[in-house]
Amino acid sequence: MPRTLELGLNRIFRSRWGVAVVLAVIVLAIIGVGRLFTDGDDSPPPLGVASPGPPVSADPKQDDSIIDTAPPPSPSTSPGRAQPEAVAYAFASAWADHQNVTPKAWRAQLLPNSTSKLSDELEGVDPVSVPADRVTGRPSLVPVSATVVNAIVTMDTGKLSLRLVSPDGHWRVDGIDWEAA
Repeated sequence: MPRTLELGLNRIFRSRWGVAVVLAVIVLAIIGVGRLFTDGDDSPPPLGVASPGPPVSADPKQDDSIIDTAPPPSPSTSPGRAQPEAVAYAFASAWADHQNVTPKAWRAQLLPNSTSKLSDELEGVDPVSVPADRVTGRPSLVPVSATVVNAIVTMDTGKLSLRLVSPDGHWRVDGIDWEAA
């Protein structure tokens, strides 16, 4: 019998059709075994099935203290000092006044309304690189805290964003950002 088995298997594996039939039988056997171990239901599990993770609470009434819904405190100014809107407007006007002025004189115009950090950053800046020539709108303020305000000033060629700080009740510009129109 072993000789006949050997000759029969040899004949099957020498022809393409024999190999195809053997592969088809193997695939059908794998599918059959897989169906034996499942209940035959191809639909996904219902939503009520417990997940391995912890339950998530999405109750909007709960206070998770991550997001503060209270409005930020209004900016505070010491008596006799300029309001943040006036400081932003004065700084933006001096920043845009860059025609026919030396870099030293241009920087001196900015010093009264800027922090020492910003004035150090402006050291050596050529005013020719300023992309605007005049202020065209009033500053709009976005309070961040009682001592930090973001101001957006509309210029003739874009928007000048200023960060104003007031650690001692005296508002000064601490940061500049430009957005072209």
